Amino acid sequence: MAVFAEDVNLAGYTTLRLGGPARRFVEATTEDELVAAVRKADDEGEPLLVLGGGSNLVVSDDGFAGTVVHVGTRGTERASAEGDTVLVRVQAGEDWDPFVARCVSDGLAGVECLSGIPGRVGATPIQNVGAYGQDVSETIVAVRAYDREARAVVTLDRDACRFTYRHSVFKGNDRYVVLDVTYALHEAEESQPVAYAELARKLGVQPGDRVTLKEARHAVLELRQGKGMVLDPADPDTRSAGSFFTNPILDPGQLAELERRVAERLGPDAVFPRFPEAGDRVKTSAAWLIDRAGFGKGHARGSARISTKHTLALTNPGDARTADLLALAREVRDGVRDAFGVELVNEPVLVGVAL
Repeated sequence: MAVFAEDVNLAGYTTLRLGGPARRFVEATTEDELVAAVRKADDEGEPLLVLGGGSNLVVSDDGFAGTVVHVGTRGTERASAEGDTVLVRVQAGEDWDPFVARCVSDGLAGVECLSGIPGRVGATPIQNVGAYGQDVSETIVAVRAYDREARAVVTLDRDACRFTYRHSVFKGNDRYVVLDVTYALHEAEESQPVAYAELARKLGVQPGDRVTLKEARHAVLELRQGKGMVLDPADPDTRSAGSFFTNPILDPGQLAELERRVAERLGPDAVFPRFPEAGDRVKTSAAWLIDRAGFGKGHARGSARISTKHTLALTNPGDARTADLLALAREVRDGVRDAFGVELVNEPVLVGVAL
């Protein structure tokens, strides 16, 4: 039976340790409980927030004046498909990194470079979780969800999920509540080809090479730990929502403007990271822009600060409030725009607040 409570402080349910109380809080441990709790809130016209691991969430200091449904569903099913492909269906409430660890241990390739990412499985399709050259959109084949408009459980295939860089049909749209996700993984001793230059250097291989699944996971975890991106109660730099800004994707006009401003600010020989994208577009590095705009590691505003390990993470070292974090985020966003003409976009979901 679902557990109900009132005035539950949401700070304890987010990795930032920020946020005020939820007027009503429901802990749902089965799919039936989850759907019933969502339906009840909808029937009563109650504002609804579906909460997983809270690793990609910034909640207002005032909290949430509605119902928060905490997804605690558990379970994993495995089925064979064609050849070496294995379909793995995972409940939304399963913790993501333990699932990745099991895949690596079981010899299933496809998510090994997504090691160390906090949060739960249900969040992975929402923002098309990715890191070190892998995105979940490469392996997701189906998402079962409760459709709040149709009031029915539906299944969306990969195309219907409309995956793009850190985005999907689920992000910024509260129509669907993810129930479970099916991944197509491959039985293999070796990883998918290493696609990320930093990871390749860490492993001592060339991009496109393969390593064992365990080697890939170990290297990714070490890289993430070095950036404060693996949760550690003893490390205040991990009290964050991960990367706060997405890497900008620029059209030719925006790229030309960035080139002009970089040359003007840093000199004619200055170069910046650029990675080709579809449609003659180019992706650049938000972390590079933040640093070159004058916001170095450890830069603070009030009680919030940029991580001392990685400029993309905004952190709550101890006694910050959401208002402090947002003030810092605005300072960084506006500073990058003024310096380089690029508008940074927040990656975490903002609840009851805006930049």
